[in-house]
Amino acid sequence: MTDQQKGHGMAIAAYILHLLGAITGILSIVALIINYVKRGDDGTMMDSHHSWMIRTFWWAILWCLLIGASYLVVIGFAVGWIGFAIVWIWYVYRHIRGLIYLTEDKPMPA
Repeated sequence: MTDQQKGHGMAIAAYILHLLGAITGILSIVALIINYVKRGDDGTMMDSHHSWMIRTFWWAILWCLLIGASYLVVIGFAVGWIGFAIVWIWYVYRHIRGLIYLTEDKPMPA
């Protein structure tokens, strides 16, 4: 088994958990733990996928916190929910894109 093939199963599981976590929340945290544990174990291509998922998770959290804070202070109800919807769509898009790249044996861009 090559480095490129190693870790496919865990990366696919992490992508699926992140996508399910877009609905449930807690499963994304489980996936994030998998990402941190597996990053560095299975070669540079798998590292790029785990790093992609980690960055996606933390950027989504940051944007949700910023939207939540501005929702409370400045912007109205509808605008806040639109912001959360955009972050959710972006989160799902990034994980679907990563899953497609993984099935095509492509690394994620830095």
